[in-house]
This record gives sequence, C-alpha cells and structure tokens, in this order.
Amino acid sequence: MNRLKTLLARPGYASFGGLTALLAAAVMMVAAMAGSVRAEEAAHDPIVGTWLVKAPDAPFTHHMFVFNADGTMQQANPDAGNPDNSDSDGKGVWMRDGDLIKGKFVEVTADRKTAKFVSWGEIAFDMKVDGNAFTGTATANFYDENDKLLRGPFPTPLAGRRIVLP
Repeated sequence: MNRLKTLLARPGYASFGGLTALLAAAVMMVAAMAGSVRAEEAAHDPIVGTWLVKAPDAPFTHHMFVFNADGTMQQANPDAGNPDNSDSDGKGVWMRDGDLIKGKFVEVTADRKTAKFVSWGEIAFDMKVDGNAFTGTATANFYDENDKLLRGPFPTPLAGRRIVLP
C-alpha cells in the first residue's frame, strides 16, 4: 500500500493517470455515440411503423405488418381467413439491403377440428418503401414437424399502406 502512495506521489504520475482516465472516458463516449447513431438510423428507417398490407394471392388477402426499429417484425391477419386451419401471428426479422427491405416471418398452423399441429410456414419478402406505401413480393413455404417441405413455394405481390394519425 505504501508503494502505491509513493508511486502516486511522484510528480507527473497523477496527471498521467488522470490523462489516461480522461482518454478512456472519451473512447467510451465515442463508442456509445456510435451505437446511439446506429440505433437512431434504424429508428428513422422508412419501413419502421404499422402497415395495412394486401397480398392478393394469400389465403386471406388483408394483413397487418409492424416493423420495429430493432429489426424485428410482426404479421397478423384474421384467424377466420382459412376455414380448415388456424394460424398464429407471424413473428420475424427484417433488414435493409440498399433500397430494399428483406426479411421473413414464421407462423404455425393447427387443424381447426383436431387442434393438432399441421405445419409451420416461412414467408420471405422483399419490398421497397416509397413514403407511406410499399410494394414488393412474398413467397411462402410450409414445412412439417421435421422441417420437410410440404407445400410451396407460393408467391404473391405485396402492397402496403402506412397507418398514420390524421
């Protein structure tokens, strides 16, 4: 302990230690700001928000999509859209690739009569945002519990309209 006191008492050492601490703090601030800028950029991505989406070739044509700034998204449509199967809301991910938004979501289906698992579906999409609208395509594939392809691919165009306050 005495050695530490002696070392710190040397002329210039305390100021060197103070400079090191100041530099370390500056590096941490810059790193935090860079992370904050990336999060802010994602929050301002034009896809972030809530959308009414038409998929004319899907079993039920009207959907709701929500794109979050953290790269996740949700999809929902009326459960009554398919008379034989019930499907869960879709949960997925998205990313920007130049002018395009690319992503996919997964939903699980069950037989309405038996309440047993039928399949899980993966719906991949590419779209381009233009203000409060987007257009693109989606392709659905459905798999059994062992990940074997059962049905698909089923392509459909997509057209979305942003939900906005008056």
